[in-house]
Amino acid sequence: MTVAVQSERITSRNVGVAAEAIAAAQFARIGFDISVQYGANQPEYDLAIVQGDTLMKVSVKGSQDGGWGLSQSYLKDADYHKAADDWLGKHGRETVLCFVQFQGVGIEEMPRLYLAQAHEVAAVLKATRNGLGDTIIHERKAWVRGAAAGSESSIPADWRFSKLRVDEILSRREPGASSK
Repeated sequence: MTVAVQSERITSRNVGVAAEAIAAAQFARIGFDISVQYGANQPEYDLAIVQGDTLMKVSVKGSQDGGWGLSQSYLKDADYHKAADDWLGKHGRETVLCFVQFQGVGIEEMPRLYLAQAHEVAAVLKATRNGLGDTIIHERKAWVRGAAAGSESSIPADWRFSKLRVDEILSRREPGASSK
């Protein structure tokens, strides 16, 4: 059976709402209680996930085009590495990003989800385009022109959302960081 893929793009607001709801549902499926922030663009995180005394702040980023723009507002003089560092400096050490991708996903399918700590994201931003850097995390991209021609970037396979990935991130947290 062939699944029809949604052909019309939805608004960025709809993408954001859907991404947060799906991320919350996936964390709930693996046993976490979820607290959702309300109000326009609360700083740094969208969800707080809690299990016992463990608390993790999660910033959810939705996309329907294969990439997530993150550090473009920090880019000056084409210094992509500094932009990534400045972006990282605005995030708490323990904040986790959850990337939700709707591109090529039918309405009856689950979007692809990825989890990474902010320092991991900054490292990928810097390594993109043969180490020249970028302001966008790409799910998969191959460059055909310019200084990065012939290079490819993709989200690391181990970022894929799973209970194992959540446990791995929680195990790397600094002592005392997971307590309320």
